Amino acid sequence: MTDKTDSTPAGPLEGVKTIEFGQLLAGPYCASLLADFGSEVIKVEAPGGDPMREWGRERVNGRTLWWPSLARNKKVVTLNLREPRGQELALELMSKADVALENFSPGTMEKWHIGPDEALARNPKLIFARVSGYGQTGRYKDRVGFAAAGEAMGGLRYINGYPGEAPPRCGISLGDSLAAKQAFEGILMALYWRDARGGGKGQVVDAAIVDACFAMMESTVTEYGLSGVIREPSGSYLPKIAPSNVHQSKDGKWVVIAANHDSLWRRLAALMGKPELGEDPRYATHRERGEREHELYELIGAWAVGYTAAELDAMLAEANVVSAGVYSAADMFEDPHFRERGLIVDLEDPEIGTMPIPGITPKLSETPGGIRWGGKWEVGADNEEVWCGLVGLSQGELGTLQEAGIV
Repeated sequence: MTDKTDSTPAGPLEGVKTIEFGQLLAGPYCASLLADFGSEVIKVEAPGGDPMREWGRERVNGRTLWWPSLARNKKVVTLNLREPRGQELALELMSKADVALENFSPGTMEKWHIGPDEALARNPKLIFARVSGYGQTGRYKDRVGFAAAGEAMGGLRYINGYPGEAPPRCGISLGDSLAAKQAFEGILMALYWRDARGGGKGQVVDAAIVDACFAMMESTVTEYGLSGVIREPSGSYLPKIAPSNVHQSKDGKWVVIAANHDSLWRRLAALMGKPELGEDPRYATHRERGEREHELYELIGAWAVGYTAAELDAMLAEANVVSAGVYSAADMFEDPHFRERGLIVDLEDPEIGTMPIPGITPKLSETPGGIRWGGKWEVGADNEEVWCGLVGLSQGELGTLQEAGIV
């Protein structure tokens, strides 16, 4: 897939105009999802640009590798939201939009007089989506919140890792991505209610990193509330859900082997050359296997280490037992499945050249969306189109605003 083709199908959100405020990750990632599926996204940056333009560990030709993917399919304009004229222009943009999306600290948009009260007064049909660390209500709403803090308070950090060790974080900004996806869900529901269900008006979508992480915690709070049990970190497996663990292969790679269902367990036992264990009363049921999980992991580990990861993958797949290699980026890049599914696609970037980036998910059969262009490197690349074409400024007015540092 290239950066722009005439054959790119129209996404299901074609006709939905989104104004993206904010910076860094959670808000912009939510807007990326909207843009992938056809929304016209206008990204508003401060005149100096979003710091995400400089984020990322690696560089090619002096450019970071995150921006082209995160800012793909977006028009980019500049605006100084701290100035009254900039605030008026922000309200003018929102008056022409379906969705406004921001991820500043709670109260910031209100301080600038461009919060939901002012925006909805101009445009009652606007969906005003907000992403923050702790949400727009509650005692912690005024705290600065990043993914690391949200993952900690939301419970993910506590339950991750190994007993007795410092709680690790995932190697990505998981809390930001989870909050972005919750905001995306909220926006879609609000649009559906407004348009398909006859609601006829906009509303505020309040998504938070802590909320999004907490929503992943399954029954842990209920378990504590009713039994006083705190679910602790368990390392590479879930207690009492056996067998389902990672095992090392002969060539030193890690492979997930999961047979935590009676029929799956019987298949795995037969594959290991021990079919009698499939019917053994000590292991035959889910409950009994959970009580003897460590015995099972010793048995499976001793068997798995006799084969390479590729051999295990082939054998387990043939036996219809759940398994997967623990993939690095290199493994994903080399496995044809990721290209076949469109999970890795090629973008032609004018500064970097051909670069592999994550593709679009989920897959829709009729309106799959598409990547029309990569993130634009020129700050304010679409200023003229948006400020003159959409808002209606003259060329002279735009030039004056640029000289004054408003745009």
